[in-house]
Amino acid sequence: MVNQKRRLHDGIVGAVITVGVVLGYYLSPVWLLLPGVVGIALVQSAFTGFCPVYYTLDKVGTQD
Repeated sequence: MVNQKRRLHDGIVGAVITVGVVLGYYLSPVWLLLPGVVGIALVQSAFTGFCPVYYTLDKVGTQD
């Protein structure tokens, strides 16, 4: 069973990527930097173990 924090993480990251792509398509290609930055953060998280979303969820007191 997937815990609550992981579900929140996946939802937040998925929403940010989707919003960035939609804004990039309809408004300006500059918005495509948003999903690009999120992708870079996901790659660095695989190597360092640090994820800004999990860090923030820990600070606001989300339970596992």
